[in-house]
This record gives sequence, C-alpha cells and structure tokens, in this order.
Amino acid sequence: MILLETQNRVLEEILRLRFDNKGGKHEGIDITVADFDGVLFHISNPDGDKSKLRISISLKFYADLQKHGADGLIQKIYGEHVVAAESSMYDISIQFDLDNLPDNKEEWITKVAYLKRNCFASVFEKYFDIQAQKKEEKETAIIHYREKETMYVAAQKDRVTVIFSTLFMDDDDIIIGKVFMQEFREGRRGSSTAPQVLFSHREPPLELKGQDALVADNVGYITFVLFPRHFDAKTRANTIDLIHTFRDYLHYHIKCSKAYLHSRMRARTTAFLQVLNRARPEKKDQPKKTFSGRAFVQK
Repeated sequence: MILLETQNRVLEEILRLRFDNKGGKHEGIDITVADFDGVLFHISNPDGDKSKLRISISLKFYADLQKHGADGLIQKIYGEHVVAAESSMYDISIQFDLDNLPDNKEEWITKVAYLKRNCFASVFEKYFDIQAQKKEEKETAIIHYREKETMYVAAQKDRVTVIFSTLFMDDDDIIIGKVFMQEFREGRRGSSTAPQVLFSHREPPLELKGQDALVADNVGYITFVLFPRHFDAKTRANTIDLIHTFRDYLHYHIKCSKAYLHSRMRARTTAFLQVLNRARPEKKDQPKKTFSGRAFVQK
C-alpha cells in the first residue's frame, strides 16, 4: 500500500526554489497551500520585503494541541525563526532572511515542510514521555482534528492508547474500511512487534467511556495499542510520522479501492456488451437468397 508523505511536498519545493536562488534577485511571493485535515499554509513576504520569507500555518485544532505543549515544541524546533503569527487566521509563523540563510539550508527546508507533523507531535511526545516514566495520566488528550472526527490519546503504566474516530460518508466505505482493519489485525501474525489494532463500528470503545464520543451508524473507531518498543528513542519519530496521518491514509485507500472497483465494473460491462452485440439473432422474416441472387422461399 502507498504511504502518504509526511511532509508537504509543495511547501518543500517552494522553499528549495527560494533558498537556492542563484540569481541574487528576490521575487515577491504570496501563495496559499492546502493540506489534509483543513490545514492551510501561507507563504508570503512580510510588509512587502522580498528579502524576507514568512511561512504561516493555520490548524483549526491548534488550541487543542496548545494544551499539550505545542508552543514549546515548535519553539524548540524552529528557535529564533519563530515570529508572531501574521494574523488571527494563522497560528504559527516562521520567518527567514533570504540574504542571511543558515548553512544547513536543506535541513531547514525539511523542518519547515514537517511543520504540520511537528504540531501534531506535541501530544504524542507528551504522552510517550509520561509512559516512559511509568506514570499513568488520568486526563485523556482530545484533539478535534476534523469536524465530528476526534483523536484520543491516553497513557497507562504499560502502554499508550491512540484512538481515532472517523466518519464514513457512504455505506460502501464502511465495508471497505472493515476489510482494511482486518488486514491490520492479520498483520500482527507476520510481525510480532506490530502494534495491536482494533476497530469498532457505531459504538465507541470502553476506553472512551465518559467522553464526548459520537455514536452513529456511519462512525468508526480505530484503536492503536502502543507499547514502549513502539516509541523508544529509535522508533518514536517514525511512529509519530505514521500514526498522525493514519486517518488520511485510510480514507485515501478506501477511495482508491472504490475507483479500482468501478474501473473493473466498467471494463466488465463493456465486455458483456460486446458479447451481446456478437450474439444478436437474425430476423426471421428476412428472405434468404441463393448464391446467384435469387430469393429462396421455404414452403
């Protein structure tokens, strides 16, 4: 299966083009880039200064992430490049002086392209650290990352549980989604180190008892049970990369599966029509003719 890219490719290419400007003359820029989960990036020149490049991000759920240390993590990663948000529409702004860029330009391009991921990472870093200290956090992190769709993160003494609630727009999506979840469960047979994955339809899992979990026919809950081996020093970054994009990954492959099924159905229908056309019967009242052209009438 295809894994979605963690970084924003468009943002990455724009930054590389601006950072590698060999002509010396800076050009103005004002671009808005959309990402999954309603996230928006805005690349512009502050106050019209073409030698300065500002990247801003808007996340509708950033207030939820702030409760779990998002501001501190962003400041730690981007340091002096973090500036005041350009407007109330955006949550974070990062600025570069194109005449005085850092030596490790490629590293900074990657960091900025991972801005959305790093915002998400704050809640995972917090709860992974709590579990690493063998503590149990009574408060469950609730991130409303999409309208009527929520992510829950909880830490116990021996594990961290991550639960996604997601809406299925069509009945077909539920069926295909269940097939995908079955494949994830089967995946544990091939790898003993894979996390446990659970799927429930309509009703939220018991871990969400007392929460504002939605109950509906088109709601599914996906639970990941992560153990210390899944978020130690070597695997933590990769775990965060994969799990924060899981909802988008699931729905992307559901849509791809439906598109493939539809293409196969159209191809089969075309084949059936060709068979029917070749099997068209002759008209009974049409007179038969001999080789010489005379009409032949059977009495």
